[in-house]
Amino acid sequence: MFQLNGNPISPDTAFTAGDIQYPANWIRLASPEERAAIGITEVADEDTSFDSRFYWSKGNAKALEDRLEVKQDGTPLMVQVYDEATESMVDTDKQVVTKGLKSQMIAQVKATAGSLLAATDWKVVRASEGVKAVDADTLAERAAIRTASDANEAAITACTSVTQLAALKLTWPV
Repeated sequence: MFQLNGNPISPDTAFTAGDIQYPANWIRLASPEERAAIGITEVADEDTSFDSRFYWSKGNAKALEDRLEVKQDGTPLMVQVYDEATESMVDTDKQVVTKGLKSQMIAQVKATAGSLLAATDWKVVRASEGVKAVDADTLAERAAIRTASDANEAAITACTSVTQLAALKLTWPV
């Protein structure tokens, strides 16, 4: 990125420096010395990329842990439902909790394990009805899925920062 007097300038835009007007392609064609002579500097582009699964914006991490929502006066925010009798919203006895990244990832791990186990659930049901026993390979596969799920959940729980959580590689049996 180029700057003229501290202001960003596009290399494909005509500009004026002092009393001289320069054409749109001048920055691209000029040497670094020519650009420096009129006050144009080149600065590195700022890296603004971030992983939106873990960050709201660059350097602004999402909450790692669950958070109890509270009102401005510090009292817990309660879940509300519509009451037809009074035709208004009323508080329930449930508090509003915003799930943190750890809870969200653990829920995803459980869903993935459930999906992997679902492929062989029919064999377990068939065995429970006394039709045919589940073969050893299927039992071993299901045990490996549950073990991987437990290990993934433990790894997520052990993370103490969003950076650690973002670097975590979850593993599943193939």
